Amino acid sequence: MTDDINPGTEAAESVPEKSSQNTGKTFGMSRRGFLKTTGALAGAAVGSGAITGFPMIWAQNIKNVTLRQFGTGVSNLNAIAQKAKEDLGINLQLTALDSDAVSQRAITQPNSYDIADIEYWIAKKVFPAGVMQPMDTRRLKNYDKISPLFITGKLNENSVIAQGTAPHKVGFVESSDSTSFANEPTRWMTLIPTIYNADTLGIRPDLVGRPITNWRDIMDPAFRGKTSILNIPSIGIMDAAMICESMGEVKYGDKGNMTRAEIDATIEVLKKAKADGQFRAFWKSFDESVNLMSSGEVVIQSMWSPAVSAVRAKGIPCKYQPLEEGYRAWGGGIGLAKHLSGLELDAAYEYIDWYLSGWVGAYLTRQGYYSAAPETSKAFLTENEWGYWIEGKEAQNDITNPDGKVVETAGIVRDGGSYEERMGSVACWNSVMDEDRHMVRKWNEFIAS
Repeated sequence: MTDDINPGTEAAESVPEKSSQNTGKTFGMSRRGFLKTTGALAGAAVGSGAITGFPMIWAQNIKNVTLRQFGTGVSNLNAIAQKAKEDLGINLQLTALDSDAVSQRAITQPNSYDIADIEYWIAKKVFPAGVMQPMDTRRLKNYDKISPLFITGKLNENSVIAQGTAPHKVGFVESSDSTSFANEPTRWMTLIPTIYNADTLGIRPDLVGRPITNWRDIMDPAFRGKTSILNIPSIGIMDAAMICESMGEVKYGDKGNMTRAEIDATIEVLKKAKADGQFRAFWKSFDESVNLMSSGEVVIQSMWSPAVSAVRAKGIPCKYQPLEEGYRAWGGGIGLAKHLSGLELDAAYEYIDWYLSGWVGAYLTRQGYYSAAPETSKAFLTENEWGYWIEGKEAQNDITNPDGKVVETAGIVRDGGSYEERMGSVACWNSVMDEDRHMVRKWNEFIAS
């Protein structure tokens, strides 16, 4: 999945309601409680005709709302919070956690957040717990700009829906109070999609010594002690499945929903490889993967696109290698806590619609990800950037990340090519399986072996 830690990401811990960061109290109430009360009183007054000009008062109150958002470091970025403050006046308090911690907190601490920025495989665990509320797509001006991948699961009519927890499979529910996923698009979404990517293996082309064309190449004895895979069970198992299927060791009915026998067979392949010394390490964070590759300790490993760019930015050869079997994809979105209501709910909808309006999409694109509403992000990218990141064209001049640091130079074509080529070659999505608990136990056995 997911890029849990991004270079330059500074996670601002969420602050309890009574913290001094919540700009004070009014008559013994928290600022949050004060806004809710004043919103209710204003609504009653308008209903009685006691005051006029309410929309201006309402809008002004929204600008003062503070929303607590948590999720993985891939998109819980201070730059986004700062821009939301600038454009909307909304205050975002951000907390960045790893994927497993996000899943646990979403379910066990539902009153500790207002907005959950989570992955779709996590949504499969979280939404049925009843801690989040379905979102009304009719309230979003940019809903029709969302990529069809999140609506139907297909980029175009001829696309094949990939295995695993494809976002559209857990993207909708039947009604405003439902916790069961719908089989087709409805008015009510579980998450408003924001970010996604197609993942593959990263390689050091100067050190591998031969062409890399398949997932199974990571198990080549020539690379013994110089490989690494991702150690987040729900994601690592998908990389492992791509490897085992490529090796011909395991034949899966559905890699995204393995049987116990398929899980056990997959883990046995990994255990044997570990016992043979095939792996140098098992990484969990963005920085770990960058350091392993930069140092040359590993020459082929599970990797994320921005991590490859981070290695190249150091002047070290690194490639995000397209493979014959296709990519493992992931996607994330923004969901609303069950308790959110009134002014804060209105502010959250305003924030989500803004998120889809283009600036954030362009910011994420410059990191190597894709925007859920590509059409709107185009207006915030140069022709050169759009050509490189989305159309798969040769860069006409330097390509920079959001901080202005050069990550690619003129003449380079993006690894894997265009958006259509990369997202059109997805073999499976990150998943939560029916046998999830068994899978996690077996994965932990592998890591501890």
